[in-house]
Amino acid sequence: MDTRVLLQIFLRTYMVGATFNTKGMQNVGLAYVMDPGLRVIYGADSHALKQARGRYLKHYNTHPFWTPLLAGIFLSMEKKIALGMVPADILPKLRATTVYTLSALGDSFFGGSFLVLWSLVGVNLAAAGCIGTLVLWICLCLMGLQIFKMYTFARGYAQGLSFLQRLKSWNLIDWGGRLKLANSVLVALFLLQVAPAGGLWTLAFGACAVLLALAGFLRTRDRSIFLAVLVLGGLAAPWEKIFAFVSM
Repeated sequence: MDTRVLLQIFLRTYMVGATFNTKGMQNVGLAYVMDPGLRVIYGADSHALKQARGRYLKHYNTHPFWTPLLAGIFLSMEKKIALGMVPADILPKLRATTVYTLSALGDSFFGGSFLVLWSLVGVNLAAAGCIGTLVLWICLCLMGLQIFKMYTFARGYAQGLSFLQRLKSWNLIDWGGRLKLANSVLVALFLLQVAPAGGLWTLAFGACAVLLALAGFLRTRDRSIFLAVLVLGGLAAPWEKIFAFVSM
């Protein structure tokens, strides 16, 4: 498989969610991603090619940042299937474990930690008026993300399933926890920048009251907890400071 085909497959991973649907989710996009490689491996208009295409029309959904890695692993597996080294029915078993594990990991690390850090650093720089640094930060994050995608795609294609052991050693779950701690500090820094003079405690109290009320409501679905927190918040609120803040 030459570089041109591999580049075509990699670029198509950016469109994996273009035909998102409620039944197969990202399956049509994945089939579109894999098609150039499958045509090279099995040849055009062959029965094996039709069977291979059908394997990617099953349900598929994962964090889009992992799609390049999975596309590389799937290509590696298809080469082995075409050579008779592994049975074709191994692919559904692989997808049932790897895809959804990476989906949960992607939602936790990328969606819940890294992208939040990206945003919070950005809003802190914007609030501080550091527009040049903000542009540089955005460009560095975008470039780093593309390098990550290219690297995982290349390693997935070259090493196949064995690369997952290397990925496990990265301890992304632990890094996600560290990033969340950093995010909490960034939130505090942002509040310090945007809160008016003397209004920080009022802003902090209001934010805590709303979060506690929503947490209780979402956890128990009990409206009484929601109302109780609001009543207690109303009784304990520093109304003089709030009225002074509103009248500013």
